[in-house]
Amino acid sequence: MNNLKETYDRLLNGNKQWQLKKITEDPMYFDELSKGQTPDYLWIGCADSRVPDNEITGSSPGDIFVHRNIANMVVHTDMNLLSVLQYAVEVLHVKHVIVCGHYGCGGVLAAMKNTENGLVDNWLRNIKEVYYTHRVELEAIEDMKLRGDRLVELNVRHQVENLAKTATVQNAWKKRELQVHGWVFNLTTGGIIDLEVMKDELEDMPSIFHYS
Repeated sequence: MNNLKETYDRLLNGNKQWQLKKITEDPMYFDELSKGQTPDYLWIGCADSRVPDNEITGSSPGDIFVHRNIANMVVHTDMNLLSVLQYAVEVLHVKHVIVCGHYGCGGVLAAMKNTENGLVDNWLRNIKEVYYTHRVELEAIEDMKLRGDRLVELNVRHQVENLAKTATVQNAWKKRELQVHGWVFNLTTGGIIDLEVMKDELEDMPSIFHYS
């Protein structure tokens, strides 16, 4: 029980230290922070605790609007994701939407196996579809770590495409500039890799996916 209390109190104590540090650096910091947010970025990332969006990009609170789920998925039946996307694009007017995966992603690695995992299997099915689409390329990679890394990249690419298929993104493109990007974070180096799959106009998608 003491260990549970220690781990719990660690966060509250950490908050007090952070609060004091910020006030010492800038007595008006929290006054400014409380006035509202005008982020330029929507971050769609993995729920993995090792990929903190603000820290790895050197950003501050208020810079990035964030949605996270297992394996950074953009699923068209996920009302949570779609609601976050709509708010970020239509209300906050973000300029960039970034899908950021990471090598060694547990969700991606689980999707590569035939093990039953319970409820999460319904979510992982979306990644299995990506695997199946690229099975020839993936199964030609004998090293399972490298195969997993490649599936992480392919999964990010597909989620970028899924974003471009949404009415929210397409309606924004009709009115203003908005870029959708795909990144991968390398846990072993701390570096971000831009997969260079950026989409910024309706013509980036096949016509069957266009909303008139």
